[in-house]
Amino acid sequence: MSHSHDHSHGDHTHHHHEVEPVEGSWLDPADDRPSSVERRKFLAGLGIAAGAAGVAVAAGTGRAEAHVPVNPWGGGERWYAGDHHIHTQYSDDGQYTIAQQVQKAHEFGLDWVVITDHGGVAHQKFSIDQITPDIERVRRSQRDVLVYQGLEWNIPGAEHATVFMPPGKHTVDILKAFELSYDGRIANNTESLALAALRYLEAQVLSGRTEIALMFANHPSRRGVDSPHEIRGWRDAAPGVAVGMEGAPGHQAAGTPKSAGGSGRARGYYDTAAPGPESFPGYPPESYRTHGGFDWMTAKVGGLWDSLLAEGRPWWITANSDVHQVFNDTLTQGLQDYATTGSKGAPIDSGVKQTTYGDFFPGQYGSNIVGSRSKSYVDIMRGLQAGKVLTVHGRLIDGLQLRVRSRDDLRGVTLGGRTFVRRGSDVEVTIEVDRASGPNFAGTRPVLAKVDLIAGPVTGPSADRDLFLAPETTVAKTFEVPRTGKIRFSYTFKNVERSFYLRLRGSDGNRLTSAGDPMIDVIADSDPWADLWFYANPVFVDVI
Repeated sequence: MSHSHDHSHGDHTHHHHEVEPVEGSWLDPADDRPSSVERRKFLAGLGIAAGAAGVAVAAGTGRAEAHVPVNPWGGGERWYAGDHHIHTQYSDDGQYTIAQQVQKAHEFGLDWVVITDHGGVAHQKFSIDQITPDIERVRRSQRDVLVYQGLEWNIPGAEHATVFMPPGKHTVDILKAFELSYDGRIANNTESLALAALRYLEAQVLSGRTEIALMFANHPSRRGVDSPHEIRGWRDAAPGVAVGMEGAPGHQAAGTPKSAGGSGRARGYYDTAAPGPESFPGYPPESYRTHGGFDWMTAKVGGLWDSLLAEGRPWWITANSDVHQVFNDTLTQGLQDYATTGSKGAPIDSGVKQTTYGDFFPGQYGSNIVGSRSKSYVDIMRGLQAGKVLTVHGRLIDGLQLRVRSRDDLRGVTLGGRTFVRRGSDVEVTIEVDRASGPNFAGTRPVLAKVDLIAGPVTGPSADRDLFLAPETTVAKTFEVPRTGKIRFSYTFKNVERSFYLRLRGSDGNRLTSAGDPMIDVIADSDPWADLWFYANPVFVDVI
């Protein structure tokens, strides 16, 4: 249907509570007002050239000559689904061959995957040299899926992270050197080593040994050991490398109740003995559970993710399988000694469905849909780095077009973008959602019930590096989704006085709190297919 079905126009005014400098003044080095100085320090601290922040500064003048939008709307992207968190027989707790994982990813509709076996002594010493030829063979035999080589890094002082690079003549050498010097299971386990590790990766990019390298923090709330200041520190240490975190962890099948033949654990295995001695003491009890399958840092409106976005920090979310052992599969672990060989060996078919397993195959339940100029290794990584990422569970939707624009930027920007508006002007948001055009891999066709537009002011860097609240961030508008026809919404932020950001989430409406938020997933009773959400990455709007 070509006509637009539903136009909802909101009226949302951003009030400013502090006196702000006149338009553009923070760019003038002669301006010593605190907010201007802070803003320049903030940009310098992020290591961002003014141009990357959406403002081109003419050499020597310090004045804004032109504003350059980031991630312009309709930039000719195509969208590719993938998974950056996958284990194989080369993890001590994994079992599948690389070929099996890539074949399943293809079967479940993915375009790209990252092999991320656990870092550690045996992996560094033995596994990488076996993984490399396996990946090369699969790249030749399964040309429909891009296969990246990476690892699940034990972040010194914190949890785990995906680290990966595109194929290149130095990729394997860099991974080996990185793991030997900076993995928390091999080297020392201090927070400062994590920062050095990220700077090392950035140096590999700057020296041209690899075109791009990315790090995403995995299951960040599971044990509470990724403290807010550590996350800020990673982002600041290497802003082109440390770009985000899993908004939703893997192991989603683990919440299936025993009565339904499941393992009776928690979604994401968020039922470990937490908080522990290393957990950040400020996190509340609900942070150790998933909320509608998503990590608390992402799911809580005005929570940790929002506290980073409210600083103006680009920080993106993903959704992955973290696949080790797949629910109801008959395969079991091989019998090889991992410690001495770096491999569990070939998996064994038990002939019996394994109900204690908690995982889905790549693409079977969750995916990251990434905007990229082409289906090439570097372009897809650039899309991830730029935040052109939509995260979807259970095929709740097939796609999303977000456009944010003003009279000052008529074309506008999309996911992960940054645009600008003159103080007191309006910003128009249009959202088009592609309904699921067929069933998901549970055999049902999900129905989107609502979309939330979430927004909050960008207030600049926080003096408290352990802040995990953004009290002014709220749901600006909830759109009820029509049962049939095109899903199209629009909303106008009127008379904008302060820089702000916005982001989207959507739900099948099955399990909501009275406020319309996701419910805390109950341990041993959380069917992942019965509570589906999508989350989209943010757009920033600078007031000029």
